Amino acid sequence: MKQLLQSLKDGTTTVAEVPAPGVRKGELLIATRHSLISAGTERMLVDFGKAGLIGKARQQPDKVRMALEKMRTDGVVATVDAIRHKLDQPVPLGYCNVGEVIGVGAGVHGFSMSDLVVSNGKHAEVVSVPKNLCAKIPAGVSPEDATFAVLGAIGLQGIRLAEPTIGETVVVTGLGLIGLLTVQLLRANGCRVLGADYDANRLALARQFGAETVDLSSNEDPVKAAEAFTRGRGADAVLITASTSSNEPVSQAARMCRKRGRIVLVGVSGLELSRADFYEKELSFQVSCSYGPGRYDPGYEDEGNDYPLGFVRWTEQRNFEAVLDLMASSNIKVGDLVSHRFKIDDAEDAYQLVSGGSGSLGVVLDYPSSEAAALRTSQISDAEATRGSAVRPGDFSQPRIGFIGAGNYASAVLIPAFAKSSCQLSAVCTENGVSGNHIARKFGIPVMTTSTIELIESEDIDAVVVATRHDSHGELALRALAAGKHVFVEKPLTLSLDELSDIEDELGVQSNSAPSLMVGFNRRFAPQVRMIKDALATVREPMSLILTMNAGPIDEAHWTQHPEIGGGRIVGEACHFIDLARYLIGDRVDSWSASAADTPTRDTASITLKFANGSIATVHYFSNGHKSMPKERIEVFAGGQVLRLDNFRELHSFGWNGVTSKKNWRQNKGQSACVAAFIDSIRGSERAIPAAEILEVSRLSIEIAAALR
Repeated sequence: MKQLLQSLKDGTTTVAEVPAPGVRKGELLIATRHSLISAGTERMLVDFGKAGLIGKARQQPDKVRMALEKMRTDGVVATVDAIRHKLDQPVPLGYCNVGEVIGVGAGVHGFSMSDLVVSNGKHAEVVSVPKNLCAKIPAGVSPEDATFAVLGAIGLQGIRLAEPTIGETVVVTGLGLIGLLTVQLLRANGCRVLGADYDANRLALARQFGAETVDLSSNEDPVKAAEAFTRGRGADAVLITASTSSNEPVSQAARMCRKRGRIVLVGVSGLELSRADFYEKELSFQVSCSYGPGRYDPGYEDEGNDYPLGFVRWTEQRNFEAVLDLMASSNIKVGDLVSHRFKIDDAEDAYQLVSGGSGSLGVVLDYPSSEAAALRTSQISDAEATRGSAVRPGDFSQPRIGFIGAGNYASAVLIPAFAKSSCQLSAVCTENGVSGNHIARKFGIPVMTTSTIELIESEDIDAVVVATRHDSHGELALRALAAGKHVFVEKPLTLSLDELSDIEDELGVQSNSAPSLMVGFNRRFAPQVRMIKDALATVREPMSLILTMNAGPIDEAHWTQHPEIGGGRIVGEACHFIDLARYLIGDRVDSWSASAADTPTRDTASITLKFANGSIATVHYFSNGHKSMPKERIEVFAGGQVLRLDNFRELHSFGWNGVTSKKNWRQNKGQSACVAAFIDSIRGSERAIPAAEILEVSRLSIEIAAALR
């Protein structure tokens, strides 16, 4: 199918061929008929992409601070690599989509096949959208008109925050699409409206919709105009729907308002406020968050949990419905807001128009009727990828690898590591096809798909790499093992003891013919860790290890914190250090204890492991530290000697014969060596990590995380 993508590196916009998404739980699969380009928001993305590195840094000073902190802890090279990788990722554009339902995911109610719906889906022939971000289009509203519903909901949410009543005077600053829709919504609410803008055509449309206007291009004083419009009383409210870096819109809004007036920022503006302007009038100022309650709440948007109507009357979805109802009753008219129409094939021309400042307003993209090609979940990449033609089934000299998942870690670390190994990158599977398309082009992978089943069951795949969200790891690993594939799972192996037991049964730990299983416990393969392991070979007495991870905080709402999706950070990240302790000490864990700080996420914890050979290890996983301290530290005490490894860059030796302190310019956590060991195990070499150790560490991690919760 065709989808519109933008490069953050240089701002170029392309219509790419990507696999169509499948029907997902809690979501609707929609064949797009029309989508609307939101000129303000999407032009900002294009302008950011076109800016040079200095320009990008100026626009995002907070990201510059993060980069400087990363340089101090991880080094310059690792930081530059991370920035380049981030800018290399394509961004799917669009959030105003209308189409026909062609698939209803499990758990979705209230929608049926062939329903016409509006959603915040992307500019793509087929989109999969969570149910709470979709709304049925009522009779009397054309599909093209309905594309304005999402932008209307943005304006409506700003109005709800301003709480205007019938007869109040409201100023709307900025008469783009959202501003003009806001004018109509306020008029439908019985308000008197004054609109301000520089563009004569937009001012004319605002007057057509019942507003009085002030032309900012003619040097007309908007404050004086507002004073006259409000009969000298001052505006009851000001809604700023402009997009600018200037502080002037907020300053003018404060001077326009009456005492105790309300100012709501719907768009973007500079926020250097004058205390005197707000203090003397006791003004209120609020920033509106997109479509309304539920925005950026994973529980509402991703998991489909609606807010109770009696407590939250207007949510994102209900705001969509309200705007559509106003369209159906002709209280909102959007036909005159369409300035241009393009076919999806010509979308690049549409973005040149939007970014060129040519006076465009509503730019609608039209899509062909659904065809079989648009619905394909797998397709051949147009990259030059012919390496697989000479590889025969059962010939593991160059194992054929299929990747499930191409998120940030997979695309930045895992896939490049496999690309450097002696293997063949044969297929990549992602949920939405965008990242898969990018990775296929970048690494010359011949097949990209959105179907995990097709990849796992393919006869052209010898080994499957699972790099999806944690809750799917166990199921995908089981399927791949059952299909006779070798499996590499980015940690954790699973979140469930039941799945772990099933994997153990499927694997047949005692069977030499079982497929090779590897979990991405890469730290045991780091070169400096291998130096420590070699040094410990002569130790004959119990050892003591302290392994500290200065992990830093992650928001409670992040998916990794969700017990059923991410499993929490102990099972998802601290497992690395449990495995590292198991590897360095070289014996099984006999007993353990753990305690966590009393926080909702339970991700600041200390874990003590007692090993069969009498050694002990304490794993500190702390989320309450400072970024300036190295993120990971390993300390080994044995025989009156100490080794300390800081952030996998600096190895310090204290009285340890044969080991000298050493500092590397580049961090190396062993990812490439881990992948190479897995490839070797496919060819018949000894398994890189014994299956019994993988299962032991996985079981420990799950049990400890459960106990801490």
